[in-house]
Amino acid sequence: MDFPSLTIERVRKGLLGREFSARELTAEALRFVEVENPKTNAYLRLAPERALAAAAHVDEQIARGEEIGPLAGVPVAVKDVILTKGVITTCGSKLLERYVPPYDATAVVRLERAGAVVLGKTNCDEFAMGSSNENSAFGPVRNPAAPDRVPGGSSGGSAAAVAQGTAVVALGSDTGGSIRQPASFCGVVGVTPTYGRVSRYGLTAFASSLDHVGPLGRTVRDTARVLGVIAGRDPADSTSADAPVPDYTTELDGQVKGLKLGLPREYLKDLTSESGDLIARGVEVLKKLGCQVREISLPSTDSAVACYYVLATAEASSNLARYDGVRYTFRSASSDTLSDMYRNTRGEGFGAECKRRIMLGTYVLSAGYYDAYYLKAQKVRALIARDFAKSFQQVDAIVAPVSPYPAFKLGEKVNDPLAMYLSDIYTITGDLAGIPCMSVPCGKTAGGLPVGMQILTRHFDETTMFRLADAFENSEAA
Repeated sequence: MDFPSLTIERVRKGLLGREFSARELTAEALRFVEVENPKTNAYLRLAPERALAAAAHVDEQIARGEEIGPLAGVPVAVKDVILTKGVITTCGSKLLERYVPPYDATAVVRLERAGAVVLGKTNCDEFAMGSSNENSAFGPVRNPAAPDRVPGGSSGGSAAAVAQGTAVVALGSDTGGSIRQPASFCGVVGVTPTYGRVSRYGLTAFASSLDHVGPLGRTVRDTARVLGVIAGRDPADSTSADAPVPDYTTELDGQVKGLKLGLPREYLKDLTSESGDLIARGVEVLKKLGCQVREISLPSTDSAVACYYVLATAEASSNLARYDGVRYTFRSASSDTLSDMYRNTRGEGFGAECKRRIMLGTYVLSAGYYDAYYLKAQKVRALIARDFAKSFQQVDAIVAPVSPYPAFKLGEKVNDPLAMYLSDIYTITGDLAGIPCMSVPCGKTAGGLPVGMQILTRHFDETTMFRLADAFENSEAA
């Protein structure tokens, strides 16, 4: 079987048509990962016993003539910040290199109930902090499209696994663009749902008011199907929304004529690279499909990077305080007192980027600076959300770039944190506003580097987002 080209629908047809069993597919998937993973370092570990047990259950259902789940037998990869019972979850950090969670994240539970086969855990920036996947304690991930370049971060391992063909779909997490930017760099589809659409229970917290769980896949239809499975209210997460979850795939009819699309001038004014040309070409495709395009303004965009890095670091400094050597796995061996143990454990365990963000966050929350920084950033966040709300009174969706440029070279920005932070300039606004947004491939540069186009819609209107992306994906002009 041609594993790298499999989709969810192809897996289902193959199983029901007895072309292969779920166990055969899983065994082949695990073998393929073992062969291909050294090229990218996308996976940190596999879970063969768990995967083969899940596959055997699917085969038993088929043998008994029972209805199988919507993801039956589908090989899935899970980002290593999402908890998996009995399977080490490191968050890309030395601090958790031996941590075995006692429970599964809600998103993982729902995947497996739908028949999915979890192959293993994917590499990521430490505690999801990064835009290049170079901050992992277990080595960087390489982009399958160009091994000398980054896959994007922090969900670079999940994006690389899908792009490489070692998983049909994958779960990632997004705080400031960590699903969409890797999807753009690797040439796959990445979805950040509305905040609260998917339970965060079992997602290791970075910035709790910004964190999302979302899918990556080879096609829009596959990501829509996965989101339909993992979305919905969860009593274990008080921030999950009690909103109906539609069957997104039934709306993928290719009919987008008459949709009003907004192009934010603040996103496009300085976009002069090949990425900008590909986005412009994508917009022309949408026009040919019958969409109406107009320019809009999101005036608070220029303040978004500063706003995000105040709020995200403040929440990170609080969330990461729990890693102190008392609980979890790593504890410094060179400590004589309790305070030394705290200090040495965190000093030896955290990487440079985590330390940088913890220090920034502690500073902006400290006495005398809370009003000047944190409170002001919260007000700016409200303005950014208001900009989007006003825009959606005029348009049905917003089309924008994902990144100012395609995948950059490994090591190119690692010593320039500000330049790295600015690579998120087009994605952080969607997270700050809590709206659904996604990246869909819109072409490649002359050097063969993938570029994604971003689509953003109203709160809980993932349906329109998927319809537009699917029509674009299946357009002959695209």
